[in-house]
Amino acid sequence: MTFLFSIAIAMLVGLLMTRVIKPLGLPAVTGYLISGVLIGPYCLGRLGVLLNLPWLGFPTMEYVSDFGIISNAALGFIAFSIGNEFRVSRLKQTGKQAVVVGIVQALVATLFVDVALCGLSLILGEEKFPMSSAITLGAVAAATAPAATLMVVRQYKAKGPLTDLLLPIVALDDAVGLVVFAVSFGIARALISNEVDLISILVNPLIEILASLLLGGLVGYLFSQMEKLFHSRSKRLSVSVMFVILTVALSMVQIPIGPVVIGFSPLLTCMMLGTVFCNVCESSEELMERVDRWTTPLFILFFVLSGAELELSVFTDLAIVGVGVVYILFRSAGKWLGAMGSSKMTGCSNTIVKNLGITLLPQAGVALGMSVSAMQLGPYEGGIVRNIILFSVLIYEMVGPALTKMALTRAGEIIPEERKSAKVLNQSHQKS
Repeated sequence: MTFLFSIAIAMLVGLLMTRVIKPLGLPAVTGYLISGVLIGPYCLGRLGVLLNLPWLGFPTMEYVSDFGIISNAALGFIAFSIGNEFRVSRLKQTGKQAVVVGIVQALVATLFVDVALCGLSLILGEEKFPMSSAITLGAVAAATAPAATLMVVRQYKAKGPLTDLLLPIVALDDAVGLVVFAVSFGIARALISNEVDLISILVNPLIEILASLLLGGLVGYLFSQMEKLFHSRSKRLSVSVMFVILTVALSMVQIPIGPVVIGFSPLLTCMMLGTVFCNVCESSEELMERVDRWTTPLFILFFVLSGAELELSVFTDLAIVGVGVVYILFRSAGKWLGAMGSSKMTGCSNTIVKNLGITLLPQAGVALGMSVSAMQLGPYEGGIVRNIILFSVLIYEMVGPALTKMALTRAGEIIPEERKSAKVLNQSHQKS
């Protein structure tokens, strides 16, 4: 009962907050994140504990983590939707540009953060800021969060060359980030243990990427074939939802074979599911639109939960705040300059060159997952990485969606929302 109350409160506060921030011109996703902070363990959640009203919010971080199944499912549907951007017809126009920009901007961001933080490590000394932590943070800098970007694009129905290029880049960013993190993390571990493990540095990340693409492709083909067995819209929608949830579940399996681990990236696997399905199934566009409508409440819960997970306690450590500011500034500069230079090099329009980098700043789920893996460095080294990423995610998630909206608006790809009531819309549908 308390669990259901918490879900209802989360959705209610999230929806109401969008009314509050709309006059400010901020995207709805920002409102959901702020709502999560308000009902999280540091605000209403703590008040609920004091007043013995546990349903008032999320009382502890452990309580928030109990909703992990919702976040995992939401990320699967987000990745599935982004996979729709890899239609062969679209890739013929933007495929080369997306690949080049996706790789270059991620590597430049890593380079900028590595140089800045490694220099900071030399100045402060190993005891205060270890080199292994600096190198690991540089790798995490490559990752970009697809969820916030997709939500802004959907809310404002953004369309145009910048949007067409942005979504594939955000998708490719995950694969690039996995490889960069694996290599840098392996180097960081070698600095601590004085042992080089080529399997963890090169073999496992490559296996994870290839295995994710293979699993997503296989399930995507099965999905497209099973969809032919059903003709009613409701059953085809149900099949679509089932296959996305199935793919998320399968992607969480890990198979150790000696020193090698066959693992999967849920984001990459679900992206591949969407990519194969949209290129094989003739009615994929209609089904994708229906899935998008069905998942709106799920995404609201996902972002409210994401806001509740943000650790406000990191602000109490001035050292973490200082290094976090350096991380944010140099990662932002790397993303912006890397996207600007690579998009110009590949012949993109001036509008894309000027605005693309700003849309690549959001950072959340993938980066947080990497920070959890970084705890293998040790409680001190890994703890530094974890806290700095928590600080940066807090800033990026609050500011990133608004910057994405600003860039898409400057590019002329935001379509003004029409103020129509549901009654009017229903009447127009009935007439048609």
